Amino acid sequence: MSDAAAAPEEVEAKPKKPIVKIILAVLALVLLVSGTMVGTLFITGFFNKPPPTADDMIAAGDAHGEKPAGDGHGEKKAEGGHGAPAEGGKENGKNPNGPPKLNKKSPDSPRFDYTYHQLDREFLVNLSGSRKVMSVQIAIMTRYDERVIENLKKHEFALRSAVMDVMRQTVETELPKPDFRKDLGVKIRDAMNTLLEKYEDFGGVEEVMFTSFIVQ
Repeated sequence: MSDAAAAPEEVEAKPKKPIVKIILAVLALVLLVSGTMVGTLFITGFFNKPPPTADDMIAAGDAHGEKPAGDGHGEKKAEGGHGAPAEGGKENGKNPNGPPKLNKKSPDSPRFDYTYHQLDREFLVNLSGSRKVMSVQIAIMTRYDERVIENLKKHEFALRSAVMDVMRQTVETELPKPDFRKDLGVKIRDAMNTLLEKYEDFGGVEEVMFTSFIVQ
């Protein structure tokens, strides 16, 4: 009886083996396909980190409290200053540190420190339509840092040419006018700042004074 009872169990167990083989074969196939796909993705560089974009770099700079390059190079024109760039001015490749800064007498003082510089050589020109000559010596005043003076020395020859072009436009009938020297100083200042802005993107000459003025 015991042998007869055991026979049906053995008969029932035999059909399960092909199912197990099929499941194992399917799993092996899935693993093979998955491995092939992953290997292909690695080879094609799918998992490589993409290079950072400009937006990513700006976002990273903001996260560290830094401003992106090129921002803040323009400086608001100071009250009464001449030749200073307007706020949001163009980026200055010639002045990597930005435009010159206003000098204060001390960090807590509301007053600015004035710097004077005299051009070494005199300016001698003929008056327009006249045989008279005008000889002057010029000093400038600025409240900006030493870079203004450095730029004056750097472009001395071009500045001398610009100043003399302005002086040559003077006619003899202008000499007796009460504001003649003041007006001439403004014209020379503007000519100097225009030239400095052309070459350095910043003027900084705020006033022109005559330390010597001769017409004969």
